[in-house]
Amino acid sequence: MKLVGSYTSPYVRKARAVLAEKKIDCEFVVDSPWPDTTGVPDLNPLGKIPVLVLDDDSCLYDSRVIVEYLDGVAPNNKLLPTPARERALVKRWEALADGLIDAAVVIVLEKKRPDAERSAAWMERHQAKIERALAALAHDVGDNAWCHGNGVSLADIAVGCALGYLDFRMPQIDWRAAHPNLGRLQDKLMQRPSLADTVPHE
Repeated sequence: MKLVGSYTSPYVRKARAVLAEKKIDCEFVVDSPWPDTTGVPDLNPLGKIPVLVLDDDSCLYDSRVIVEYLDGVAPNNKLLPTPARERALVKRWEALADGLIDAAVVIVLEKKRPDAERSAAWMERHQAKIERALAALAHDVGDNAWCHGNGVSLADIAVGCALGYLDFRMPQIDWRAAHPNLGRLQDKLMQRPSLADTVPHE
């Protein structure tokens, strides 16, 4: 198997962290969809990363599809519970964390546009999404040790990657001061090699 992606993408980081948690050997191929020389559209018609290239050269894309496949392909260190309701709740955590990232990415890309083409209202709309997502995450974590259940799950991995992306691309958001329980969770998650070894960098 090969995982195609960049060191900066939080979605790629989520897949890399799951690979590490599951102790699955997988080649990491660095590619970004942005340069003219990118090979990503040849693997994913949407031109997005990550892409997981399987041994038969078929491709899986969208990080949620990839991580669910990885959790099912190896029986050790299960990150998704089997019961339907419990599984849906963990996937809801992932959806909220990914949605936070989606909103942050919109703002990051909007800020790269020429001043005359930027929409302050558009950025404010997505900033509000980030703030609501952080508040919801903090509320749902509460005083619990983990996002869901009694140990690390895909929920924690997804949340850790989302908070890490804010630190990387939007350090002006002081989410730790606003939500100390998320800060405690993130500090604990960063002690895990799966997240410590995948901190985003240029």
